[in-house]
Amino acid sequence: MKIDQWQELDDQAVAIARALAMDSVQKVGNGHPGTAMSLAPVAYTLFQRILKHDPANPNWIARDRFILSCGHSSLTLYIQLYFSGYGITLEDLQNFRTFDSLTPGHPEYGHTIGVETTTGPLGQGVANGVGMAMAARYEKGMLDPQNTTDIFDHNIWVLCSDGDLQEGVSAEASSLAGTQQLGNLKVIYDDNRISIEGDTQLAFTEDVSARYRAYGWDVIEVAAKSDGDVDRDKLEAAMLAAVKESTKPVLIRLHTVIAWPAPNASGTAKSHGSALGAEEVAATKLKLGLDPNQTFIAPTQVIDHVRKVRDRGADLHRQWFSKFTTWQKSNPIQSELLNRLISKKLPQGWDKDLPIFSSEKEVATRAASGKVIAAIAKSLPEFWGGSADLAESNNTTIEDGGSFLPTSSKMSSANPYGRVVHFGIREHAMGAVLNGAALHGLIKPFAGTFLVFSDYMRGAVRLSALMQLPVTYVWTHDSIGLGEDGPTHQPVEHLAALRAIPGLAVVRPADANEVSVCWQRIINDAKPVGLALSRQNLSVIDRTKYSPAIGANKGAYVLAYGSDSAKDKCDLILIATGSEVSLAIAAREQLATEGIKARVVSAPSIEWFMNQPESYRNDVLPKNLRARVSIEAGVAQPWYQFIGDAGVAVSLEHFGASASASVLFKEFGFTVENIVKAAKESLRKANG
Repeated sequence: MKIDQWQELDDQAVAIARALAMDSVQKVGNGHPGTAMSLAPVAYTLFQRILKHDPANPNWIARDRFILSCGHSSLTLYIQLYFSGYGITLEDLQNFRTFDSLTPGHPEYGHTIGVETTTGPLGQGVANGVGMAMAARYEKGMLDPQNTTDIFDHNIWVLCSDGDLQEGVSAEASSLAGTQQLGNLKVIYDDNRISIEGDTQLAFTEDVSARYRAYGWDVIEVAAKSDGDVDRDKLEAAMLAAVKESTKPVLIRLHTVIAWPAPNASGTAKSHGSALGAEEVAATKLKLGLDPNQTFIAPTQVIDHVRKVRDRGADLHRQWFSKFTTWQKSNPIQSELLNRLISKKLPQGWDKDLPIFSSEKEVATRAASGKVIAAIAKSLPEFWGGSADLAESNNTTIEDGGSFLPTSSKMSSANPYGRVVHFGIREHAMGAVLNGAALHGLIKPFAGTFLVFSDYMRGAVRLSALMQLPVTYVWTHDSIGLGEDGPTHQPVEHLAALRAIPGLAVVRPADANEVSVCWQRIINDAKPVGLALSRQNLSVIDRTKYSPAIGANKGAYVLAYGSDSAKDKCDLILIATGSEVSLAIAAREQLATEGIKARVVSAPSIEWFMNQPESYRNDVLPKNLRARVSIEAGVAQPWYQFIGDAGVAVSLEHFGASASASVLFKEFGFTVENIVKAAKESLRKANG
């Protein structure tokens, strides 16, 4: 690549970037100035000279992606977005960390143009970068399987901190990146040896370079200059070397001094997360050759110079577009696919072959999900995923999809463009990788593990919800119904805890046909969802006797009315999810023999149900019917909003045990007899 000669105006721009970082934090009175100051030449060199991007077309599919994993240093990114002309203004920098500004405390995806992912929880950005790099390779396979062009080739750049590399999620993801030989992943590690509590020697003494070499990465060391500043020339040389490396991920270990060149604050923990103070800011500006009496300095000459990056970006985009139009003409099928993926549309009739299950045979909902996944995969090439070493248990394997592995892998199923991802036992990284893959833009990722291990990935799941990404979590073994593995593997509080995450839909289907209906909605909605599925076989509800399974797409529906001949006559409501729905149906029949009319409501997703119109919700759960029983093999916390003061919860308020599912359901009260008892108790309370 052709890079212009470094100029004095570039030095001035770096100095101004450092000053803007100090001023932005000083004005609001809080923030993280130190890292933004020391990393100013790093981000500037990357955005101005190395990164393939076009500020006029921020969603250009061939752009390099940049992730600021150390999101607390958000000014590092915001200032470069201001310099590059992404829409951030000097006023936005003055409004740093204030309500509704484009410059919140941590970068937020979808809020500020040029921000590729929400970062702040340390380590997540590194793992997102791994996901983006994996997605880039898979998308290349969809669009250019014969590798005839470079128009889909680009790099993922991540800037991370000591804190990022202390977090386990980054270690999990980095190990996976080495196995995958992600030559399109470039991570710059800001090794400033400072965290909030002080010198990182307090808790972080390992040889990071050796660790990453052991992962299979190429590691490039860049020492600081004798005065503590970034050795920018050596850094640029390292960046160019990283661009040339295509067979393995690259870690550029950059030694820096936090808050350089502040005379008193540089190299201190205080500069990490506190405003420097007016005197220190003024003294630092003097060292930078700037007027200490001016704030938010942005000389026209310097801004005009840095904005020339838009010309570089436009030129790169034009060159790419010329090759792209040639590719379109030669590849009409792939071109049509790309247009569909960019527009976020689904092919007409994509769901016509989703399976319908017979009531003659019991089916575990995890097994039903596996059959639905197979059907979806045939229609949607963008459907891509796997499991945390549990594919056979989670039923997440796409038959004949090939293992997503580099060609040099020793595995016979290896395919660099494969559809089956082997995440290994790395649940947290798996979730963050899914987020990165979804953020990359063209695929619908999914992955599975046991529901109990959703705890290990909760940080990533929360970010899926925060960013509203089209990620599907397949969580199987959803209750004490998994049996003899015992309480360590039996989820009890997990459904309630996951339902507490705003923006995440938790879906627990009652039978195989509800699974099919729910998957159909999941694909159509393209939002974050957690599917909770049974290990054990469940009855497939006879829909000639009960309401169609399509009602599941509303989150809750009346499966059986109080009376077969009079739909509006009912004494109480039984609300159940998953495997417990069949128990509710049996309890309804038992209650009917005693003259008690019970309505059964299958409620696979509280979140979907609560998004229905109030009129529909009132039809399903009439307000005048106060006698209600909720039935779910987990803590009852989410159900009190539905059962009210007269309701009774049949739930599990303690950990499970090691025994068969049938024994545990009986011992812990998930029986027809106990549900009937609860129904009568609720009737007494309601009629009290």
